[in-house]
Amino acid sequence: MKAQLEPFFRPASIAVIGASENPISLGHAVMSNMKEAGYKGDLIPINPKYREVMGLKCYKSVLDSPVQIELAVIQIPAKLVPGIVDECGKAGVKALLILSAGFKEAGEKGHALLEEVLTIARQYDIRILGPNCLGIMNPAIGMNATFASRGALPGRIAFISQSGALCASILDWATEQNVGFSYFVSIGSMTDVGFHDLIEYMSTDPQTSSILIYMESLTDARKFMSAARAYARTKPILVLKSGSSEEGAKAALSHTGSLAGNDLVFDAAFKRAGMLRVEKMADLFYCAQALAMQPRPTGPRLAIVTNAGGPAVLTTDYLIRKGGKIAALSPGTMKNLNELLSANWSHNNPVDILGDGTADQFGRSLRLCLDDPGVDAVLVIFVPQAITPPDTVAWAVVRESQHTDKPVFASWMGEADVTKAWDILEEGSVPAYRFPESAVDVFLLMNDYARNLEILYETPDEIPEAFTPDRAKVRTVIDRALDEGRSQLGREAMTEILDAYEIPVTRVVHASTAEKAVAAAETLGYPVALKIDSPDVSHKTDVGGVVLDIHHPDVVKVTFDRIMASAKQALPEGRLLGVTVEAMATKRYELMIGAKQDPVFGPVIVFGMGGVAVEVFKDLQMALPPLNMSLARHLVQGTKIFKLLAGYRNMPGVDLDAIYFLLIRFAYLVMDFPEIQEMDLNPFAVDEHGGVVLDARMMISRVAAPTRPYEHLVISPYPSQYCKIFTLKDGGEVKLRPIKPEDEPLEARLFDYLSKETIYFRFFGYIPEVDHEFLSRFTQIDYDREMAIVAETEVNGQRTIIGVVRVVGDNWNDGAEFAIVVADAWQHQGLGSAMADYIIQIARERGFNRLYASFLRSNTAMDRLFRAKGFQVRTDDAQTNYGELLLQAT
Repeated sequence: MKAQLEPFFRPASIAVIGASENPISLGHAVMSNMKEAGYKGDLIPINPKYREVMGLKCYKSVLDSPVQIELAVIQIPAKLVPGIVDECGKAGVKALLILSAGFKEAGEKGHALLEEVLTIARQYDIRILGPNCLGIMNPAIGMNATFASRGALPGRIAFISQSGALCASILDWATEQNVGFSYFVSIGSMTDVGFHDLIEYMSTDPQTSSILIYMESLTDARKFMSAARAYARTKPILVLKSGSSEEGAKAALSHTGSLAGNDLVFDAAFKRAGMLRVEKMADLFYCAQALAMQPRPTGPRLAIVTNAGGPAVLTTDYLIRKGGKIAALSPGTMKNLNELLSANWSHNNPVDILGDGTADQFGRSLRLCLDDPGVDAVLVIFVPQAITPPDTVAWAVVRESQHTDKPVFASWMGEADVTKAWDILEEGSVPAYRFPESAVDVFLLMNDYARNLEILYETPDEIPEAFTPDRAKVRTVIDRALDEGRSQLGREAMTEILDAYEIPVTRVVHASTAEKAVAAAETLGYPVALKIDSPDVSHKTDVGGVVLDIHHPDVVKVTFDRIMASAKQALPEGRLLGVTVEAMATKRYELMIGAKQDPVFGPVIVFGMGGVAVEVFKDLQMALPPLNMSLARHLVQGTKIFKLLAGYRNMPGVDLDAIYFLLIRFAYLVMDFPEIQEMDLNPFAVDEHGGVVLDARMMISRVAAPTRPYEHLVISPYPSQYCKIFTLKDGGEVKLRPIKPEDEPLEARLFDYLSKETIYFRFFGYIPEVDHEFLSRFTQIDYDREMAIVAETEVNGQRTIIGVVRVVGDNWNDGAEFAIVVADAWQHQGLGSAMADYIIQIARERGFNRLYASFLRSNTAMDRLFRAKGFQVRTDDAQTNYGELLLQAT
């Protein structure tokens, strides 16, 4: 399916539909740009008004072209586009770049016109990029199919933008900064080809080092997340996202809804996918450049080497404000610096070697800082002095930077005096900046990116205990409420739901009169809390509906009357059922655990400081479900209250693992029921003795019946439906189940049960280093694009994986690569055949069209297996065979 996009970026022939001799027309601009860029393929102007355009023969229609057209660039009035698309289909054109405007942005008529275009395109299996876009550039082949005023320099950055106007300004800036591109794409309205398609294509392109995206909106978030997560490890994806939606927050009925704005959800999504979000256009390119030149930092600790104290102090202040840390140099480093530098050096970090510092002192000071284990990166700040030539110091920095696995940044402050030094630094792969603050920004962004990747591929702990929610009970509660026309669930329903997911909640008694409230208080025991009981009240404190710490029956009576009167005044037409009475919970901390349905990313989990002041402090973090123990831990650790929860000064910490596990259960509740629109557990009171939900609310609405499980999520959860038991020939039982991230230790032990021959056959002679980086590629999978089934049994009382079969597909669900390995001691037991049958069944259910694999010709067992399962096997080369199975044809 990658071939579908190849005509957009490497076409052998291009038709320019609407080509013109009129110098103020788009057709003229595209033709002129293509010729000036030096395109070597067939360039074919199409316009019935001309016989010739810019010295090239012009044809009336694509149907008249003497060569097969691979890409058609369309810039004609929107109303004429459907007819042209039909002609392109008849001519066998498979890729259309539509520059024309007048579709989505033109109201109802434009939408109808676009639907007509898409309907025709689907009939001919045509892919469309656009409409309403600037076009595409591939400088490497001299392709500039845009109406931009200038072309792009060749380079290794792929740039994708939803804004054509921004593209034009970026080109101007990039030319001045000598920034080059592998691809430069204005994506327009994204009616067909979207971000996920381009990420998939560009991530497998060896000429592209990083992908930069300017994003205004996002459709098909699930495919976007899948593509980004698949390639984030190998190719940086940087995003500048504009705009944020506040409409959803304004209409929200819960704390979560009002606090979890759409833009913050984008933040959480980008982090979850291992992408890096930046706030400034310049940072897109600075970070891409630095990531291509330097290794990623392993922490936020920066050392500064300089010959100017003032800029270094200002840079330190800026670093601290932005969340970085000034590295504390070790005693050994300080001793060596004392021996190297004059007596008047700063004796601290920043390392100010003073204005008369030599190039040798710069280089050796940089080396000492790089060798310090407490330093994660070094910034060299140079201010021109009469004594030390800027280019000599630059050479010293370049030499030292080539012998370290830590990033080095440079800021040569000035202009004309340091121009040569900038060139030396950049040619030596040291990113250089006019001002040190820019270097700090890039360092911290690179650290964020490294942290995002670390979290993405971190091996989570196993959950503390088995967890089996009562989904049927919750389904009954929600369906009953919807049937009764209720959109907000009261305390009684919420208690049932939370019980079903093993989330601890206080017991309450409903009281419709003051007398019943007193009786309830006497039963529960003082002190108690009274809260308004009404389906029309979301935030009880807003209507004077919460009174805490009541110790006497007389006070209960007075409080009941006061609560009812206050609520009646606030909501004259509201349904006031009385109050709920509950025993006071004396816990040290109040947290909030919430969820909301985001219009782009679906369910979002929110965690942070709770209580009545939650919207004042806004100490919250968000994450996309599903969660595991690692993701839940990072969610909690991102809040300010985490320091208190972990134990602060003489106060004991809470059971953090219990909170992480509770978040996992809460996330499953949200995932299991797409009817949940918003939900608050606020407060969730907790201390070292445990936690309990004191109040809860949920907003629900009826949704369309799903066509497949968890389709409302953008990240597929663990597919437990594929768990089953298989009996070996010797009678032993093996559990077949999908692999999960927590399996990394078991996957590592699998290699202990594989012979050298088995490893040789599985990895084509390569004996891998079985470390976290290697194993995480196999255990941390995206269930939307691949599936791995492990065979698990017990060996010497220990859970053991004895076989794995997997299929790894592309983002278009076309083909999937097949691989299988079974530990030697369990071969010839029917296990390999059963696992192959099972993964073929799953692949067929998932809609893959074919499975394929290469295997060593000496691997006769694999040859027999493939032929037995219906694979067509052929010789690939002297060493390997190739097998392919067409799935949808059987």
